Amino acid sequence: MSYQPIIQKAISHIEENLHQPLSVDSVASYSGFSKFHFLRVFQNEVGMTIGDYIRIRRLTSAASMLVETNESIIQIAYHYCFGAPESFTRAFKKVYQMPPGEYRRVMSSILKKNGGDKMEQQQVIKGWFLTGSHPYNYEMGIDTKNVHQGKCSGYLRSVTVSTQEEFATMMQQFKAKNFIGKRLKMSAFIKTEKIDGFCGLWMRVDNASGDVLQFDNMSDRPIVKDTNWNLYTVVLDIPENSSTISFGVLLSGKGHAWADHFKFEEVDERTPTTNIEVTYDIQDEPMNLSFEM
Repeated sequence: MSYQPIIQKAISHIEENLHQPLSVDSVASYSGFSKFHFLRVFQNEVGMTIGDYIRIRRLTSAASMLVETNESIIQIAYHYCFGAPESFTRAFKKVYQMPPGEYRRVMSSILKKNGGDKMEQQQVIKGWFLTGSHPYNYEMGIDTKNVHQGKCSGYLRSVTVSTQEEFATMMQQFKAKNFIGKRLKMSAFIKTEKIDGFCGLWMRVDNASGDVLQFDNMSDRPIVKDTNWNLYTVVLDIPENSSTISFGVLLSGKGHAWADHFKFEEVDERTPTTNIEVTYDIQDEPMNLSFEM
């Protein structure tokens, strides 16, 4: 059974109410399951408890607010429902290894050194490369404003794109040998803006000859238009003759997408695969050998 729609609904509720009081009971009520069952499912799917998720998202949003605005630390603490500035400072320091005031000074200094208050920078990202049908019409880089966890996220956006047929991807490749015979789940948090084609996670498993063995690009459940941060997954089997696993974020047409916190984990057969069958139409016999048709 796939719990993704339920988890996504719960995360959407959290993201829309980060500055409002949120209880575990109120979030669990969105699932239709018992509280105990939902808490277990959420932790299995997201990798942390609901309480930890709410706290890390509030702290990440507060970190952005510290750099983007002149709001006082006290106001930011209350805005994100920390009962007192002291509790906010303790929680913030635990995640960012420095108190909020110092973080504001350090990050503002870094941004100024790198060209002012621009939070988004096109650059080479270690381990990632840009490709696709028209990669020169897109750009990828690092964003320190739109972040799900930590200090920055990766982004992919259109620049000179004119049609939905154009696409690009920020991607990686790695050898499949450590995952042969396993079922692999890839997950990541994605946020989008003004997508007029579609966006999605994708993963592909190839053999040594380059033949596609398993593939999913979320074309049957696309991310479109404007969306807040949410969790998406791709699940594929890794056959015995697998050689290479490729993965990334795909953007078709115009728009802006952010990605953060990719994760890979082995799952069992109770987690259904999302594989899309890749078929090729092969004719019965050769044709038009003289190019007259």
